[in-house]
Amino acid sequence: MENQLIISVGREFGSGGHLIAEKLSQRFGIKLYDHNFLDEIAAKHNGDIESIRKFDEAPKLRILSRTVRGYNNSPEDVVTQLQFEYMKERADAGESFVIVGRCSETVLKYHPAMISIFVLGDYDKKLERVKEKYNLSEKEAKSLMKLKDKKRKSYHNYNCDLHWGDSRLYEISINSSRLGIDETVDVLEEYINRRIGK
Repeated sequence: MENQLIISVGREFGSGGHLIAEKLSQRFGIKLYDHNFLDEIAAKHNGDIESIRKFDEAPKLRILSRTVRGYNNSPEDVVTQLQFEYMKERADAGESFVIVGRCSETVLKYHPAMISIFVLGDYDKKLERVKEKYNLSEKEAKSLMKLKDKKRKSYHNYNCDLHWGDSRLYEISINSSRLGIDETVDVLEEYINRRIGK
């Protein structure tokens, strides 16, 4: 347990946060959890991966859900709780990993091996990244950025006390536009090494 390392990466859409999480997992030689998280949960609960994937990081539709005697009929809530329980299990089992999003900075804040990061970026740089990565027009990219960040914000704010992107949730917030992806990873690697006493 004393060498355990958990890195939570929250991110704005287009900031390169997912790529940064991938590079951190490679540099520290630990597993990356993102969409693959759902595969493991589906296997554990004999669930249909496509059904689970549909409700990944999705805010609950309040009008269609209700809670009776502590049981909730919202598939979004069920998938969310399964993810929260699974990440706690992995953390409490002593596993080291990088996890992208999923309110992990809040769910695992109790854990001593946890380091939480939020990656943001300048709007114009994010826009260029989204246009290039998804082969979109400027208008399409702007629309996708707005939609994705709105979804992430709504999901996070429904499940957590503090709001998505609030600096109080994270040990370090970093603008990836200023140094670029690789140098941002360098800075984060140095910070993490200092934190874990390397």
